[in-house]
Amino acid sequence: MFTGDRSAAFLVRAFHEAGFANQPTSVRRGDGLRYRDLYLTAAVRCAPPDNRPTPEERAHCAPYLERELRLLPETRAILALGAIAWDAVREVVPRVYGGERPAGGFAHGACLPLGPGRPMLWGSYHPSPQNTNTGKLTLPMLIDLLERIRASYTPSTMGGARQP
Repeated sequence: MFTGDRSAAFLVRAFHEAGFANQPTSVRRGDGLRYRDLYLTAAVRCAPPDNRPTPEERAHCAPYLERELRLLPETRAILALGAIAWDAVREVVPRVYGGERPAGGFAHGACLPLGPGRPMLWGSYHPSPQNTNTGKLTLPMLIDLLERIRASYTPSTMGGARQP
């Protein structure tokens, strides 16, 4: 996922600049890209027509997202790339962490607490060419957001808590 296309090039460069990736490019699987303090997944695992998944497709893929979040109990931050991902995370929160579905609208830079002891949900515009070519999402915007996310869980902001 996010390898070898324009969205991937944009995203990997931002991850590298913010210290989450070991190299600034990735063109194919096995090219040496390694993420640090980052797990990348998708809310929808198919390429639907017009890149707009139906509610049925989103519901079908939700168990995969739930399972991955359960397997990552040390997660401190979740970055949703686009409103579809934001809503998908909000939808699975009660099944993964318990409690109610968190209320909060999507926006670039939005930060939504998911509850005590739970990760924070952060929002970013999707790195699609539609957003990056028009300047709706710029590389400095995404790097700034990634740096804010990292700063939100560093030991200095967590009273000396575990390293990310």
